[in-house]
This record gives sequence, structure tokens and C-alpha cells, in this order.
Amino acid sequence: MLNRRRFLMSTAAAGAAGLTGLNLTPAFAEGAPQIQVFVPAAPGGGWDQTARTMDQVLRSEKLISGSQITNVGGAGGTVGLPQFISQWNGKGNSLMVAGMVMVGAIIANKAANNLTQVTPIARLTGEFEALVVPADSPFKTAADFVAALKADPTKVPVAGGSAGGSDHILFGLIAKTVGVPAPSLSYVPFAGGGEALSALLGNQVAAGISGFGEFSEQVKAGALRLLAISADKRQDGIDAPTLKEAGIDVELFNWRGVFAPPGVSDADKAAMIALVETMAKSDAWAAECKNRNWTPILLTGDDYAKFVTEDSARIEAILKDLGLA
Repeated sequence: MLNRRRFLMSTAAAGAAGLTGLNLTPAFAEGAPQIQVFVPAAPGGGWDQTARTMDQVLRSEKLISGSQITNVGGAGGTVGLPQFISQWNGKGNSLMVAGMVMVGAIIANKAANNLTQVTPIARLTGEFEALVVPADSPFKTAADFVAALKADPTKVPVAGGSAGGSDHILFGLIAKTVGVPAPSLSYVPFAGGGEALSALLGNQVAAGISGFGEFSEQVKAGALRLLAISADKRQDGIDAPTLKEAGIDVELFNWRGVFAPPGVSDADKAAMIALVETMAKSDAWAAECKNRNWTPILLTGDDYAKFVTEDSARIEAILKDLGLA
């Protein structure tokens, strides 16, 4: 699996050097630019949180003069992706937030469009996943969850993001590791983290899997119980074992990044990379990543494009192994 350690090693090896100033082109307003951010998911999930955190930091650092965020949810981003490709073509001041979830969804859904049709700008963050249950769940530990899964997987519905995404992949890997056939699982996909959270809080599902940041507030409030995390080691300030500590030999890190539309000029691409690099190296961004338990893994331009190609091949192999592709 591509874990945190490998993420950080690849980032260091790439040596993505930030530009010291923004070479803004005519596509941008004079001075600080105005940008448009496309989120191919419903509000409330990880991509939406990434977009709104970017907007907050870019504004606070006076790197932009304004922005507009557009949400188009559905099928792990494969509903929104065609719109971004066709309707946003050539818009040099635009970014789409996406990541590992979309890579998996494209493969699982056999989507007509893929990430080779957009312009890679930057990988931004990595985030471990969390396995949670409602506070009144009979599952007190990950071992309880696994025991129920082995007894009858159809009675353990698990909420997560769209089919084929990182949440689904992690559920499949957990099942495979403990000897439960992936086709027998009851996975309940949602277009956004907000919907999955509502299903959990309403006791409509037995458990949920998503990035820890999407559940952290409800865990702190006592509305959800955190059973385990998919990180490579225990995390400071999080009172939960890793899946490996819980006897499940699995670890997984989700990644998120941004892409420009197809058809943008080289100058606009360079300017957008510079904008995102400057944001990612700010103290404000570092503080937000720490608050949200995101691991900064900045990788830009051609190095990012190579990473996306390699990760797509890796995820396709995993999904095929799990019977999801």
C-alpha cells in the first residue's frame, strides 16, 4: 500500500520547488487573481473541505481577490468530471479538487472520462482513513466489527464515499485480510461525507469509513466511536489503534490534489502551480493541515502527473483483486 512514509519519500525525491512569486497571465485579474474551484462531490465531504480550506487560506494570505466554488456530486466524481472537461475547457483560472477516490471510481464505474483529460497542478494532502460506529453501537473494538463481519457480512452495512473510492477500497482490504469475500459485503455509497455522516448518526448503517477529518468533530463530541485508523502508526492526539494494532494487516493513505481543465495555456498552468505552491508553503496552510490531520505531500506539475498515472495503475490492480473492477 502507498502509506504515509512512501508519500513523504516520494515528495522529498520529487523536490517540487516553489516559485517565489506569481507570474500571473491575462487569464487572471490584475494583482491578486480571482479563481473558480470545481468540486465534483456534494458539500461536506473531503474534497469540499479541501476546496473551502484552500479558499480560506488563499484569501487570508491575500493570494486571491475572490473565488467561486461549484459543487457537482455523484459517483465518486465521475458525474462532475465530464462537465469540468467540456464546460470548463481552457479556463486558466480554474481548479478541480480530486484524488484517489476519483481514480478508483473511474475504474470501478468504467467511466468514459479519466484524469488524463485534465491538467495536473498539485498533489496537496494525504489522509489516513477512519473506521467509526455510532456511539450506541454494540461494536466496542475493531475486533467486534470483524467478528460481526465474519458472522454475516450482509448484516454489517458500512457507509462511505462512492463505489470504488478509497473508503470502498479500505473496506474491501479489511474484508480480504480477515477472510470475508468482497462480493458479500454490504457497502452503502454516498455522494458526499455529509450524507454518510447523517446515515451514521441516524443508525441507518452499522459503521462508516472515511477520512478521519470528516468524522473528527463527531468523534470528539461523542456521537461516533472511533474503532481504528488506517495509518502506519498511532497518531498524536487520537485515542485509537491502527488497523494493524487491532490485528488487521492493512494500512492506507488517501490523497487529494487539484487539476486545471484541459486546454489551458502553459503560462496559465505555470501561474496556477505557483499560486498553489505559495499557498501550500504558507503557515496558514500548515496550521489547517495540522488541525484537520492532513499530511502535506506537495507534488506539482509533471511529477504530479507521473504520480497520478502510477497510482491509477496501482488502484486498478487492487480493485481487480477485490472484484470491484
